[in-house]
Amino acid sequence: MAVSISAVVLLAVIAFLLIKKGGLNAGHAIVCILLGFYLASSSIAPTISQATSRVAEMIGDVKF
Repeated sequence: MAVSISAVVLLAVIAFLLIKKGGLNAGHAIVCILLGFYLASSSIAPTISQATSRVAEMIGDVKF
């Protein structure tokens, strides 16, 4: 659950920065949000969740 909340916060910050500094406008952001909701309820959602967890584990295993 902590990974999900962290990912949501990170993605929200990136979206905010893209809206403010980049070429992303509010309409594009809304479409991206809706796509996320539809993907979450699709049959591919478990695969996306597993891939995200594996990437987070790989990043967590990196030693600096």
